[in-house]
Amino acid sequence: MHSFVTADMSLRDRIGIDMGDRMPVLEAVEWASEHDVRFLDVTLERRLEDGLEDDASAIRAACASGDVHLGLHPSSAVNMAETAPIVSGATDEYLLAYIDAAQTLGAEWIVVHGGYHFTADVDKRFDASMSRLATAVDRAAEVDVSLLLENHNPEPDRAEVHYIPASPSECHRYFDRFDASRLGWAFNPPHANLHELGIEGFQDELDVARCGEVRLNDNRGDQEEHLPPGDGEIDFAGLFDRLEPHYDGHYTLAFGTPEAMLEGREYLLEVANG
Repeated sequence: MHSFVTADMSLRDRIGIDMGDRMPVLEAVEWASEHDVRFLDVTLERRLEDGLEDDASAIRAACASGDVHLGLHPSSAVNMAETAPIVSGATDEYLLAYIDAAQTLGAEWIVVHGGYHFTADVDKRFDASMSRLATAVDRAAEVDVSLLLENHNPEPDRAEVHYIPASPSECHRYFDRFDASRLGWAFNPPHANLHELGIEGFQDELDVARCGEVRLNDNRGDQEEHLPPGDGEIDFAGLFDRLEPHYDGHYTLAFGTPEAMLEGREYLLEVANG
């Protein structure tokens, strides 16, 4: 999988932030540059319909001058395994709009999701998700944008709705179908921490070489919380020790406020440096 990290980048440089839709894209890029954040994920929910062409040149210029690498992160609430008439077509348009937006803005990657299914329709939903991603993968290849599939958080067995992929075996259903050069992995250790195999289990069963982004926050092992690192149970020192010898890509923090994520970056640097 293509890495967006250059040889001269330190671990500090490699730890980025997911700004979500907390501020407009141009403002987010300028903020990242001001705070020496080299990697930035943003969500475009407020701008997909309005268009981005008016701001595109300014955003590209800000990324270049601030040495900021930009990625996009669509909402996981939009079900990429959707099968309902009318809604299904809108879901297709939503994902392709993100790919077009990435081309317009010069974004280098898009974190994508498998969607979610109900207990009785697992295979049907997987088929829909695979088909939708196949179309997206082809389109992304045309415009040279990397797609990174995120492993989701598992839900309790008794839950009616379940995200996919939430286990290594479910990840393999996607990764066995799509070449690594066309669909990478956005490794989410906090999600893996909620699975019975744990973070190390995901690292053992999936190829870290496929990974283009590692997403970091903390939890207590029983539910999705997006806590600052150190406030939950995840062993980040162990995570870095196991991951760094094999991974040269970037990390993305996803919790709290932008200021809290800057503090989290400092915490993780202390942990990683022993």
